[in-house]
Amino acid sequence: MRLAGYVPNLESALHDVGEEQKEQLFLWHSEKLAIAFGLMRVDIVLLIRVFKNLRVCDDCHLEIKFMSAVEGREIIVRDTTRFHHFRDGKCSCGDYW
Repeated sequence: MRLAGYVPNLESALHDVGEEQKEQLFLWHSEKLAIAFGLMRVDIVLLIRVFKNLRVCDDCHLEIKFMSAVEGREIIVRDTTRFHHFRDGKCSCGDYW
């Protein structure tokens, strides 16, 4: 992901910890874990769908865009507000949510 240009957006971290720790905390966001599991287990021709009961944070939104581009997969994430359809590094919300 970093080779493709992904840089974590640490501004959305609410914890008062160091930069390195913030980056580690972002790794445990539920949608990232769910998508990683889907990439490992779901057939490449199938969509990956994730449903959340919270809003997608800025960093997760950015990383999912990179995941869709790097993996060449369509990823759909439903949060409290809307469906986000990620394809080829772009989101259907136009980065406005």
